[in-house]
Amino acid sequence: MNVYTTDRIRNVVLLGHGGCGKTSLVEAMAYLAGMTSRMGKVEDGNTISDYDKEEMKRHFSINTSVVPIIWEDTKINILDTPGYFDFVGETEEAVSAADAAIIVVSGKAGIEVGTRKAWELCEQYKLPRMVFVTDMDIDEASYRQVVQDLQELYGKKIAPFHLPIRENGQFVGYVNVLQQRAKRWKENGEVEKTDVPDYSKENLGICREALMEAVAETSEEFMDRYFGGEEFSEDEIRQALRVNVAEGSIVPVLMGSNILARGIYTLLVDIVKYLPSPEKRTCTGINAKTNEVYNADYDFAKAKSAYIWKTIADPFIGKYSLIKVNSGVLKTDDILFNQHKDVEEKVGKLYVMRGNKPEEVKELHAGDIGALAKLSGATTTDSLSTKANPILYIRTTISTPYTCKRYKAKNKGDEDKISQALQKLMLEDLTLKAVNDSENGQTLLYGMGDQHLEVAASKLFERYKVEIELKRPKVAFRETIRKKVDVEYKYKKQSGGHGQYGHVKMTFEPSGDLEQPYVFEQCVVGGAVPKNYFPAVEKGVQEAVLKGPVAAYPVVGVKAVLYDGSFHPVDSSEMAFKVAAMQAFKKGFMDASPILLEPIASLKVVVPDKYTGDIMGDLNKRRGRVLGMNPTEHGYQEIIADVPVMELYGYNTDLRSMTGGSGTFSYEFARYEQAPSDVQEKEIEARASKVERAEE
Repeated sequence: MNVYTTDRIRNVVLLGHGGCGKTSLVEAMAYLAGMTSRMGKVEDGNTISDYDKEEMKRHFSINTSVVPIIWEDTKINILDTPGYFDFVGETEEAVSAADAAIIVVSGKAGIEVGTRKAWELCEQYKLPRMVFVTDMDIDEASYRQVVQDLQELYGKKIAPFHLPIRENGQFVGYVNVLQQRAKRWKENGEVEKTDVPDYSKENLGICREALMEAVAETSEEFMDRYFGGEEFSEDEIRQALRVNVAEGSIVPVLMGSNILARGIYTLLVDIVKYLPSPEKRTCTGINAKTNEVYNADYDFAKAKSAYIWKTIADPFIGKYSLIKVNSGVLKTDDILFNQHKDVEEKVGKLYVMRGNKPEEVKELHAGDIGALAKLSGATTTDSLSTKANPILYIRTTISTPYTCKRYKAKNKGDEDKISQALQKLMLEDLTLKAVNDSENGQTLLYGMGDQHLEVAASKLFERYKVEIELKRPKVAFRETIRKKVDVEYKYKKQSGGHGQYGHVKMTFEPSGDLEQPYVFEQCVVGGAVPKNYFPAVEKGVQEAVLKGPVAAYPVVGVKAVLYDGSFHPVDSSEMAFKVAAMQAFKKGFMDASPILLEPIASLKVVVPDKYTGDIMGDLNKRRGRVLGMNPTEHGYQEIIADVPVMELYGYNTDLRSMTGGSGTFSYEFARYEQAPSDVQEKEIEARASKVERAEE
């Protein structure tokens, strides 16, 4: 592939709701640019950007892929992102590498939750954007409705550039709102000029008015002229659009059909014309030597630096670190320094990814997106620079996973293979986390949703030939007591020769501190139990609290006091006193009104205002206590509640179905509280076999 300078690069991320047509839009662009001789289809599993076996099987995007499209003399790096919320980490990575966005909206489905989320991401990263309305070949598609809905949501910055021309239910042409001229497609795909149809003139007037308002909003001078009834010239409008689209204060709306590859030509032209090249964007890091701010600003004349925004770790194609060059020009055989890992690495060859196919390039200029192969220690969000000028860039904030399931190897002996395979998956996907919960004897897999975890399990099988089962995780209950008891236990054993003798009198009561398993004290008078046996008695308590006598859960909040006992000068031993203390503990614990404690999570749910009633009703069903509500941005409410951890299983799926996918949640462990009697009974029954084993 040719080398492109910074001014001839556009980095554009495609965002939008799942199924709105992002991947098929990439196919149409690639076809129009002459990259392919025929367009692939998502349903047929033969598109450039959906190359993963899971994507082909499920017919939707799971990974972000890069497809560089050469349009005239400009390289447009298209970042095709997943629309489903389980794969939001991929989208967040792509947005961090983009300089502009195209929000794709289906003309048939209209504005969806994913459309709003895409807009919010653009706001967060201050990305200039366009809206592209797809599915215009479908009779029920309404471009006008999409424009109206966008204007209601985001105001006068929405500027429709085109209008569809439909005849007999067919999408045959478009009206250019700026030029107020119409064009019609010929059989060979070219366009011919035509008159604006009479039935489009009213809509043209509305859209022209919206475009003029958007231009007028950009300066006081334009506003005065607009209200004075003056017309703007075409050059003035274009100039205002160039400046303000790049600033994000005007958002053009275009439309077309991916399947017919119509409207794509004007989209590619407008990307080059209106969306900014990296040199028009800012980019700052910190010099690790001097701690000063380093303004990289995609300047090719500055020292080399780059940021790893994504990693591909595929057993078939190998490991690639996808980078964006933030300053300088990278060349083959450059030596780059990774300050995070304190390691220098020779780059070797430079690549540009086209889906999953690497193509060699001689150099990558500032602002370009490329790939480096087999960087040993480098991970996503690391910065690369030179040792003389070590630069650190702010790491991208990636969503935290809160949905978890317990996983087990289907085949014994696969545990090590699974662990290694998961490490590779987690290298690629920062929203996937494997956690070893030794306390409950389980391994947990955290993801963004049930579908995310299913895809991870499927990838383990497809790529690494290991199978896991996903199950409901065990909840970490605790055991404690509510009253004080006095216990005596004598351990006496005779078996020829030396016997065993240990005799303790102890009290057990609540310590009031549920953070600590136990507190041990002794107040033995007159040497009834010699001092050298005190540690053995404590050791007995220490071992007894590991698995409580009620349901074999760890014990917390118990105060044990040794106050009396007796010993035998020959038969007493540390072992005998340890056993006596353990048995005294078990006996005393069961007499001291034992209870089970369940973990409580502090939950935050963020949902649009209209869903708050449903959410609160659902939280009540989950034994939750709503503590408060705070209004946040964009008409959302944050609900804060305390909810038992065991009731949060499956919450992600339920929340999405209640809110149409617009609700999000997060939680953290808060404390332990007494479980209701019905919950206790179920747990004690379920754990009876474990208690028996603990007693053997």
